[in-house]
Amino acid sequence: MTDRAEDPLIEEALRWFVVLRDGSPDENDRRAFERWRATDAAHEAAWQRAHAVWAQADVLEPVYGRTDGAVVTAFPGATRAPRRLARRRWLQAAAVAAIAAPAGYMASRPELWADHRTAAGERRMVTLADGSTVELAGGSALSVSFGKDQRRLRLVAGEAFFTVAADAARPFIVEAGEGLSRALGTAFDIKLSGESVTVTVMEHRVEVSTGPDRKVELGQGQQVRYVARDLQAPHAADMRVAEAWRRDRLVFQDAPLGEVVADLERARGGRIVLTDSRLRALPVTAVFDARQADLALATIAGILPITLHRVTDWLIVLSPRN
Repeated sequence: MTDRAEDPLIEEALRWFVVLRDGSPDENDRRAFERWRATDAAHEAAWQRAHAVWAQADVLEPVYGRTDGAVVTAFPGATRAPRRLARRRWLQAAAVAAIAAPAGYMASRPELWADHRTAAGERRMVTLADGSTVELAGGSALSVSFGKDQRRLRLVAGEAFFTVAADAARPFIVEAGEGLSRALGTAFDIKLSGESVTVTVMEHRVEVSTGPDRKVELGQGQQVRYVARDLQAPHAADMRVAEAWRRDRLVFQDAPLGEVVADLERARGGRIVLTDSRLRALPVTAVFDARQADLALATIAGILPITLHRVTDWLIVLSPRN
């Protein structure tokens, strides 16, 4: 849910809601917002869609709808009768769904059409037709296409651990991002996060390639990362870290906050939005229980210079701490 094939304009609209609502915006903020809004008709359309959804859901007062340009910061309905709470909760959930998945957006998400999918926080073992097994992490998706000449799979989202059955006549190939991993009689892990893919070999060997002249063969205990077609140098892997998710642990060693947020989204579901792109690079070193993602978020907010805004159970916003 994060760093995946998301609509970036929706995320930008969410960021502006937080900046204008909670950030004590000055004239520079307002001018920057108006520039963003005027840059492209698609920006204005995204803002109007998000604005309308929030207004209908009664989650926030319209934050930039007044003719004088003033910013409204109040949460409406704070003193309304309890009988409206159930309706408001339902509308809030609808608002998040509508913002995260506008018309036509759901159809564009390839993971929705994958052969095997897991929900957030779920782990599932899949046995393939050849006897190979794949363990899928939460929020993951895998497509399978077996033929006479090869066994080809595509990791569409998330992370998976592959244990490959021997079949010399049919290579076992996993596509993830812009690269291919060809098993050479092995067990290995692949993690997909946006354009970044990490391949870790637990047993035997794997050939990883991002083009005809960009290949590397990994041995047991080695790991390689590629971003788009940029294949980096292989290095020794910490196997405990690489396999921690299989024990419901999330282990980060100087990991950028953007990647941590993506993992936590897959663990808890919903959306976690960063209002400032600079936050994505903040380093995180920690060990979390994947089953307690909200506690992990609270811990991160307590350590890093960020503020956590819980808009709904399904929408968390992280912004710079003033």
